[in-house]
Amino acid sequence: MKSVKTYLRKHDRVSVIAGRDKGKVGKINAILKKKGRALVEGVNIVKRHTKPGPGTSGGILEKESSIHLSNLMLICPKLQILSGSRKRYWKTVTRSVFVRNAERSFQRKRSSLHGESVGMDLIGEKYKKTAIPKLQEKFGYKNIHQVPRLKKVVLNMGLGEAIQNAKILDSAANEMGLIAGQKPVITRAKKSIAAFKLREGMPIGCRVTLRRKKMDDFLTKLINVAIPRIRDFRGISLKGFDGRGNFTLGIREHIIFPEIDYDKVDKIKGMNVTIVTTADTDEEARYLLRLLGMPFRR
Repeated sequence: MKSVKTYLRKHDRVSVIAGRDKGKVGKINAILKKKGRALVEGVNIVKRHTKPGPGTSGGILEKESSIHLSNLMLICPKLQILSGSRKRYWKTVTRSVFVRNAERSFQRKRSSLHGESVGMDLIGEKYKKTAIPKLQEKFGYKNIHQVPRLKKVVLNMGLGEAIQNAKILDSAANEMGLIAGQKPVITRAKKSIAAFKLREGMPIGCRVTLRRKKMDDFLTKLINVAIPRIRDFRGISLKGFDGRGNFTLGIREHIIFPEIDYDKVDKIKGMNVTIVTTADTDEEARYLLRLLGMPFRR
């Protein structure tokens, strides 16, 4: 039988786009090119009766069964999003084409979400046009470099359930990557706590740090799209400032972000969004964020 040409490789992260496991994400353990199928970790689980043998007790065991390549879509290794291409797996297309298509698709979605087509001003443009002149007028800065600016945005998600179920970290990291447009890092416990059955070095969450363009895009989406979707929203509390010009916002439901498909969410998770500025006081940072559109409680 002639082997099938495919852009997928072993150890790629893929998403199932059809069948009973639609929406599941896993890593390719093996590709069966002659059959046009692949073995994906945690996908298409079947039960098999097994005889006892060396190293096995026998009985009914669960194992991964192969799935057809046409039911898989590559998750871009750079952006951690779907490649967006539904071309048939046997097309003679180079792998770089699919990664490039994913990047272009992501840029189009981002520009349509944050661009002029929906009447939004990017945070960076609003800062230059509106915030800088008003900050100079109110606080009397003599040099433009004294004007407070946004330094970075840190998204942090803590998962205490990861102590009992480590697989929940995979879905959390994937969802945070969709929200931020950047792959998060896994955070680990700094010390052991016997009462919580926690050991030093155990994975307990994920975190991502955004700067420059990605930071501007995320804040634009947060202020104009995500926050208005919060249930019973009455404004953001002013108690999140730390006394040094930084602000932390707590989000109870991560499904307020448009990238999250509610039907595919296994559990609603919360996260903290920390906005780090160069302001020396909370008053300056508060005025800066208010000028950028942050809907603080009156």
